[in-house]
Amino acid sequence: MINEFRGKYYFLSNFYSSPVTYEGLTYLNNEAAFQSAKTFSDRECFTNLDPSSAKKLGRRVQLRSDWEDVKYNVMYEIVKAKFTQNLKLKAKLLETDNQHLEEGNTWGDKIWGTVNGVGENNLGKILMRVREEIKHE
Repeated sequence: MINEFRGKYYFLSNFYSSPVTYEGLTYLNNEAAFQSAKTFSDRECFTNLDPSSAKKLGRRVQLRSDWEDVKYNVMYEIVKAKFTQNLKLKAKLLETDNQHLEEGNTWGDKIWGTVNGVGENNLGKILMRVREEIKHE
C-alpha cells in the first residue's frame, strides 16, 4: 500500500511539477489545471503558477455554478492527462502495479485524501482508475 504521495511517490501528487495540457491550456502542474477549472474566466492566469499559488488563487475565483457536480470528473480528466501526456510518469504509475494508492495527509483533506486513514481518498481512487485504464489500453 502507498499511503502518502511524498518521497518516491511524490509524482502521484497534484503538486508535482509536470506540464499538463487541459482544455487547450498548458499548466506547470495538475493543481494549477484543477484550480483553473473552477472558473470560466481568466483561466490563463493559472498557467504559470506553482501549486501553492494556484491553490490560493483558486480560493478567490468566482466558482462556476456547476462546480460541485463536475469537480470529480474534472480531476479525473486532469489526472488522466498527466499520465497519458508524460510517458515517464505513465511508466512510474504502472510500476505501482496493483498497490492501493491513498493520499494520506496532515493538512486535513478528507475529500481528496485521508487523515490518519479516515477520508474519501478521491484522488487515490482516481489514480487507481487511471492506472487500470492505462493498463488496458
